[in-house]
Amino acid sequence: MDVTYESPGFELISFEKSFELSEHRHAAHCCIYSPYSTPVLNNYVSSALVSMQMRFDGKIGFHGGLVHEKNITEGLNRELAEEINLNEKFYITDKDYLFTHVDILNKLCLHFYGKEVSIEDFKTIEKEALDAEDFGLETMGVFRVPMFTMRDGYRGLPAFLNNNFIGEAKNQLLNFILHRKLMTPEEVKTVLEHSQKGSKVVCFDD
Repeated sequence: MDVTYESPGFELISFEKSFELSEHRHAAHCCIYSPYSTPVLNNYVSSALVSMQMRFDGKIGFHGGLVHEKNITEGLNRELAEEINLNEKFYITDKDYLFTHVDILNKLCLHFYGKEVSIEDFKTIEKEALDAEDFGLETMGVFRVPMFTMRDGYRGLPAFLNNNFIGEAKNQLLNFILHRKLMTPEEVKTVLEHSQKGSKVVCFDD
């Protein structure tokens, strides 16, 4: 992946390098997704099903959190079981690893994973999240990222990117999309440009 999105104070590092930073804490998050097109309303097609969640603090993020276990995937799976009631058959493995950023100021290593599932399994995971131990406490619910852009060029993914994301979650989403080739670098660039411009037109015809 040639294009990488990161905020000031964050740096892309290797998984192995992160463990040389002995004073740093570790956190792991995962995007559960299904890379299949699905219709939205009658006019649009979402390029994939991508899951995120509303946090207790009103910010948007991915499933996961701080990991105290020596094995990162074990800690991540514990978090996923607590937050979204993830069934063991969908547990994350080392093969799902994508990238790591280090938060230099807060001495925190952020490991990111992507778990591909079928459309049917994606829907099952969504439903079972309602029975999670942390539902209504740490997590306020899962939702699908709108992976499409509407006719005005703003509503859909561009508008979504103007939400209040926790930490580096927005850039994790963009990097995930590129890693999994759900959009081209040019498409992501266009979405970001439209997101920054905003919308001056209110439409009710979709």
